[in-house]
Amino acid sequence: MSAAVLQTVPNLKFSISYTTRLPRGNEKDGVEYFFVSRARFEALIHENELLEWAEVYGNLYGTSKQRIDESLNCGDDILLDIDVQGASSIRGKRPDAVSIFILPPSYEVLRRRLESRKLDKDYEIENRLKIARQEIQQYGDYDYLIINEGFDESMAELRAIIMGLRCRTAARAEKAHSIIATFGGLDATNP
Repeated sequence: MSAAVLQTVPNLKFSISYTTRLPRGNEKDGVEYFFVSRARFEALIHENELLEWAEVYGNLYGTSKQRIDESLNCGDDILLDIDVQGASSIRGKRPDAVSIFILPPSYEVLRRRLESRKLDKDYEIENRLKIARQEIQQYGDYDYLIINEGFDESMAELRAIIMGLRCRTAARAEKAHSIIATFGGLDATNP
């Protein structure tokens, strides 16, 4: 879903996380993740380079603070695909961040989707399902909830959330002020 929304929403960038896990399938370093050693990851933690990090499924995952700030300073919105631990950490450090929980329509559908990907061994799928049971209980901590019943509908909802956030008055205040200036400013009187 992330890749599809990135193609249709301008000025939206994807945050590529660091991870200590090995690449799966056709994943490439610097595209899906930055694949690093545990020692390198621990150095990133020690150097305070990560906005958030967590251990998930026995591997470390984290988001570069510098990459996020650079993208935001360029005027881009950033899409992070992170677990509930990472989202909680981000909400604590960046209260202006908007969080979206994506919930599968049922346990059975999630199991089928994980199995059909053919990326994980059976015991890994069971572990993911066990963790999912715990994580879904936290959906209420998020600003938005997408129930991922179908790709197209979920994609449209994600896009609508992003576009709606961009239309908030606070998000457009600077542009509004420049437009109002063409009318003579806020204190202008009718001629």
